[in-house]
Amino acid sequence: MSHAHGEHVSNTKKIWLVFALLSVVTTVEVYLGITRPDFLYMNNFISMNLLNWVFIILTLYKAYYIVWAFMHMDGERTSLRWAVVSTVIFLALYLLFILLVEADYVFEVFKNATIKWNF
Repeated sequence: MSHAHGEHVSNTKKIWLVFALLSVVTTVEVYLGITRPDFLYMNNFISMNLLNWVFIILTLYKAYYIVWAFMHMDGERTSLRWAVVSTVIFLALYLLFILLVEADYVFEVFKNATIKWNF
């Protein structure tokens, strides 16, 4: 994407928009982490409380938006955008699946063990 005749295009407005959006999402994450609302913290979905799912979704959203804005994916072809973004989403979900399965297994082993665990 080159500009005709060497024109310089200022991205100041876009940078501030990205900063504001990421700041709002981070502020929501911090607020939820400090207050831990009972309706999110006490309800489980797939062996994990809803608050953790909210954190995972917001973090994936921030990662997607950072890739979208700072790697300039909004100006690329649709096929390239989907190739990059779908790969990242797949790998993040795969990592999440592995971590949840293994953590649940370790928790069950310690929960049912004859030796008391203290962490």
